[in-house]
Amino acid sequence: MWLSLGALLLGLFLAALDQTIVATALPTIVSDLGGLNHLSWVVTAYLLASTAGTPLWGKLGDQWGRKRLFQVAILIFLAGSALCGLARNMPELIGFRFLQGLGGGGLIVLSMAIVGDLVPPRSRGRYQGLFGAVFGATSVLGPVLGGLFTDHLSWRWVFYVNLPVGAVALAVIATALHIPAPRRRHRIDYAGTVLIAAVAAALVVIASLGGTTWAWGSWQIAALAVLAAACLGAFVLVERRAAEPVLPLGLFAVRTFSVCCGIAFVVGFAMFGAMTYLPTFLQVVHGISPTLSGVHLLPMVLGLLLTSTLSGQLISRTGRWKLYPVAGTAVTALGLLLLHRLDARSGDAEMSLTFAVFGLGIGLVLQVLVLAVQNAVGYANLGVATSGVTFFRSIGAAFGVAVLGTAFTGRLEDLLRDALRGAPLPPGVTPDSLLHDPRGIGELPGAVRERVLGSYSTAITDVFLYAVPVVVLAHLLAWALREDPLRGSVRGAADVGEAVPPTPVARSSCEECARALSVLGTRAGRRDLYARIGSEAGADLLPAASWLLLRACRDGAVDPEPLAARVGVEPAVIEAATRQLTERGLVERPGRALSPTAPGREVAARLAAARENALAELLGDWWGPDRPRDLAELVHTLGAELGGSTAEAPRRP
Repeated sequence: MWLSLGALLLGLFLAALDQTIVATALPTIVSDLGGLNHLSWVVTAYLLASTAGTPLWGKLGDQWGRKRLFQVAILIFLAGSALCGLARNMPELIGFRFLQGLGGGGLIVLSMAIVGDLVPPRSRGRYQGLFGAVFGATSVLGPVLGGLFTDHLSWRWVFYVNLPVGAVALAVIATALHIPAPRRRHRIDYAGTVLIAAVAAALVVIASLGGTTWAWGSWQIAALAVLAAACLGAFVLVERRAAEPVLPLGLFAVRTFSVCCGIAFVVGFAMFGAMTYLPTFLQVVHGISPTLSGVHLLPMVLGLLLTSTLSGQLISRTGRWKLYPVAGTAVTALGLLLLHRLDARSGDAEMSLTFAVFGLGIGLVLQVLVLAVQNAVGYANLGVATSGVTFFRSIGAAFGVAVLGTAFTGRLEDLLRDALRGAPLPPGVTPDSLLHDPRGIGELPGAVRERVLGSYSTAITDVFLYAVPVVVLAHLLAWALREDPLRGSVRGAADVGEAVPPTPVARSSCEECARALSVLGTRAGRRDLYARIGSEAGADLLPAASWLLLRACRDGAVDPEPLAARVGVEPAVIEAATRQLTERGLVERPGRALSPTAPGREVAARLAAARENALAELLGDWWGPDRPRDLAELVHTLGAELGGSTAEAPRRP
């Protein structure tokens, strides 16, 4: 299992890394291939492909088996990586990034889904935490590794590095991963998936090329607008009739879902739009190497991880959550204003503090949106609502990079023409050449070079200013959220510590509940939990005795002394529990091990039922008379696995 999990983590690492590793290499890529005005599309193509393909990967995995689909995703991702490394011009690179993104989306979705096939529900929280840690690690390592490869090898190694690592993951998956076949067939919403992807792609192309490559009144823009409107209308019709819609329209009647989708779109817009252009600002305006530009971005990433994790912990303890999106959007707007104030004279301390403020604001919002939606929708829509919010954040990211990229190109073109008007220029250096390749700046005379660097600085920092009104809109939307009391299972989901991935992950409602309850079930308070279920079962046993009896029934027999040492229980606690069980005839001890007697099994059955009831209480109104069968099966399975588990051992009297 650990071999398989290691291969899954490798696949996830590669897919998540390629969302951040390219940022610090972009200025060098542009210098080599040209096309600064198309810089944003290197990021947009990957985000758009990985987002649009997500629902289809999830459903196909359910239909045909996730192992086979995961191998296909690796092959597509590696083919895209190899072709990106061989790209000879910017259009080729953008096209190959799209192919790479298709595979990357599958890696993210399927790796997390396969965890549910490999490990029991009680362990999912711990393993999902590992996957969240990988996302956090790629956020930190991506910019630094991108700089290292660019400085010491070539920007092409940003893509080539995926090949050996992906080959290892593919080999391990082929030989070591054994998972059950799909349990039920699904009706795949092919039409809905294609139509929503077409709407997103058309709008992103309009936002990216309108006013630059094509005039706003051109027939190309008009045709794309008509296409987007037609696909959106068709999508609405298809989703009303789909057996398993990719995005149920009824969810938009839930105010919290609609508002959170709007906020998620804006957060993705601002976050990825800013992250794309910060390395260009550091490398072109400040002359910092790609490696050091990645290091300079660490305060932003660490700030994001800090508040994302801390907000989840605080929500788990207090049950209050509305404060965080309200404060987070305000801090994000402040961070963008501070980014706008940076220039060529800004020092390292000022830049680090500014990056940190921006990251702190983003982190306050990310986790809470998913939590609020899970709290607002019914059980039947839990999984699709969760992936829906992250879907809108990913679409917002693609839009942000495209729209801000267009704004940057247009602003830079105007500023360069003003800065170079009447200035003596070396042969071959023109405003157009500098717009496509910043390497020409080094050939300019001193005074002219300063004006051109100022133009780059102003164009980039104005991009951050353009994002401020959008984030202010998100702030106003956050005030419209209604803070309903948190269900226990939702509070558990917030406490997983999973860094929210930038690509939506398609999970079923049952998988979302398993993820949340597996965390809550092992943190419910070991001693108090077993005292309560012992009382409800009428057993009148010490908490440790109830736990030990369930353990003995689950395993058939247990040797108490080695067990106590292995799980960290004080010897006096386990001795008292053993003595009580033996005196009451609930266990027998012919040798060193304890074996349950018939009366002991009867008491253990009552304890197990009480343990299930304790889990069911955490589900709130989801656990009603008409609860779905899969939810009842989950609670029964999880209760059996948690009862007597190591994680629930009462450590002290």
